[in-house]
Amino acid sequence: MTNLLTRKKEQKISAITIFAIATFSLHFLVLLILLSQGLNIRQLSLRKPPNFVQTIDGQPINKLDELAREPQAIRQFVSKTMTSIFNWSGTLPPQNIEEVAKPKPDPGILVRTPNGGSQKVTTSSWVASFAISEDFRKGFLSVIADMTPPEVFAINPNQAISAELIIKRVYPPVQIAPGQWRVGMVADLVQTKKIDGQKLITPFNKDLLVRAVDYFPSPSSSSSTDLQKAIYSSRTDKLEIYEIRNLCLIDGYSNGNNEQANPCANNSFIR
Repeated sequence: MTNLLTRKKEQKISAITIFAIATFSLHFLVLLILLSQGLNIRQLSLRKPPNFVQTIDGQPINKLDELAREPQAIRQFVSKTMTSIFNWSGTLPPQNIEEVAKPKPDPGILVRTPNGGSQKVTTSSWVASFAISEDFRKGFLSVIADMTPPEVFAINPNQAISAELIIKRVYPPVQIAPGQWRVGMVADLVQTKKIDGQKLITPFNKDLLVRAVDYFPSPSSSSSTDLQKAIYSSRTDKLEIYEIRNLCLIDGYSNGNNEQANPCANNSFIR
């Protein structure tokens, strides 16, 4: 009987010892993991901020001159920005699979118009306008608001209108100063009534002044909203538009036989 009690006591002590060793081992393992994570975080904090790499069709371009930009990259920037500003669908860009099938209506964003009133611009226009220089953006948005039909935001499909910028040509950029270029664009702004497909086509030929800009800091991915990320993406090309003028076309330009745009003298679209 005494031997049996002794064995049970030894087994109990042995189990407690094993449990204590296992607990200590787990704590030690957790400590190692925390130390490893701490070292990784410190290494990340000591890294230099990433530099943007200019790309064309996803391929990086190596440039030593901070103000230099590839002509094709400038043309792509102009096309992307102007298309985003002047494509008015009446719906928000989808953020998930469900919204692809059933997009949310665009509530629009109110801005001041040139006549002193208030009118809406589409959310995509407002976001893309951050590719415009800050001193030019406010007046530019006012003009866009004045151009945007209220029917773009109509819930009733019998009244709804959409718009699309059809770009026919973007001329090769002409350098006018270090880090500054003039880019001609020939396009049509096509407004369509959704109920019957009736179209209104307006020539939209513009001469855009573009310049190189410095690094734009990336927002924290954990705390940024989808809207903030979209705004940030409009600055990743390290370019901005700082003036838009009307573009005069002659037969040679209209037919695409000339490689240079012909800006209208003293005829600004908006400055």
